[in-house]
Amino acid sequence: MHRQVWILIMCAGSIMALSVGFRQAMGLFLTPITLDLGLGRGSFALGMGLMNLAWGFGAPIAGAIADRYGAGRVAAVGSLLYAGGLIVMTLSGDGMQLLVGGTLIGLGLSGSGFTVILGTVSRLVTPNKRAQALALASVGGSIGQFLAIPYSHALIDSFGWTLALVILAMSALLIVPLAAGLRGQSPVAQELQSKGARTALKEACQVQGFWLLNAGFFVCGFHLAFVAVHIPAYLADKSFSPWLATAALTTIGLSNIIGSYGFGALGGYFPKKNVLCGIYLCRSLIFLLFLVTPISETTVLIFSAAIGLLWLGTVPLTSGLVGHIFGTQHMSMLFGFVFLGHQFGGFLGAWLAGKIFDTFGSYDAMWWLSIALGLLSAALHLPIKEQPVRLVDIR
Repeated sequence: MHRQVWILIMCAGSIMALSVGFRQAMGLFLTPITLDLGLGRGSFALGMGLMNLAWGFGAPIAGAIADRYGAGRVAAVGSLLYAGGLIVMTLSGDGMQLLVGGTLIGLGLSGSGFTVILGTVSRLVTPNKRAQALALASVGGSIGQFLAIPYSHALIDSFGWTLALVILAMSALLIVPLAAGLRGQSPVAQELQSKGARTALKEACQVQGFWLLNAGFFVCGFHLAFVAVHIPAYLADKSFSPWLATAALTTIGLSNIIGSYGFGALGGYFPKKNVLCGIYLCRSLIFLLFLVTPISETTVLIFSAAIGLLWLGTVPLTSGLVGHIFGTQHMSMLFGFVFLGHQFGGFLGAWLAGKIFDTFGSYDAMWWLSIALGLLSAALHLPIKEQPVRLVDIR
């Protein structure tokens, strides 16, 4: 790979380390915010659900803009929205600030998250190196998750949740100078102007695999949002100290570094749909074992390490499938629409878990639902035809 591509990968990974990393740490704020403001967990969960939903709806729009004009400006604007959302969450109120703040964070993530960044990386590498490049860029988000958890925990312990959010907001602004490494018009921008993104989307919707990828990625978002947002509260309910929640999320982030690159690289040697099928089957098995095994500090950390290996391994594989099947010309936009399915799942996973807990006082039903959805997602990937489709030929 050329030096320019390596610079792109480093900037892309650093941006996702900040954006995806801080998003992963939001679960640490659930207990202090709800206790301080006297809110139910459902209120916080709804804010995080709206964050995922706004991220999903914003992703294809941000992706289409990045496809045409380049990712640098999109990422910079995304960082400003991200920081603004974190600041809004610090305002006192009846919970509305959590909804508005979550929405702004989600919109910020749509410009500085997976779809824009990985779409840009996909276009600038050759097909035989694409799996490796996507895996390397995805590792940035994994490293961010690993580092953001102890960083956020230390800020909350030292300064309280309000000032911790302000410091995170200031940290998120580091994305602005990093976005300079992504600046410039996409190499295919002029071709995009003649072909049209709307036509590409219409034609992609005629391919069954496009919808199967959407449905499968929905389950991924459901799993991640449930665990990331609610595992700290789940462990607190089991009378564990807060350090275990931090250790669990940090372990997920550490294992995720290995899993993101490992599964992404496997996609270069084996059919990506088969690797994805295996990931979702393993997730269901891990959830089941965690639910039926007596809980202890050891089992929590084993669960975290195991689920962390499977955490974001789906991202380079799913984005790689989109690029392989539909080409990279409209990559950011098309992956943005697939990612919308992921974020619908994220909204439902974050919100429904809080609703179930507020109603029944337990997360058990949520664990069983996660197991069932993992099995469903594995089955949905099997019919996908992993071969390039010329969009102009399927009209």
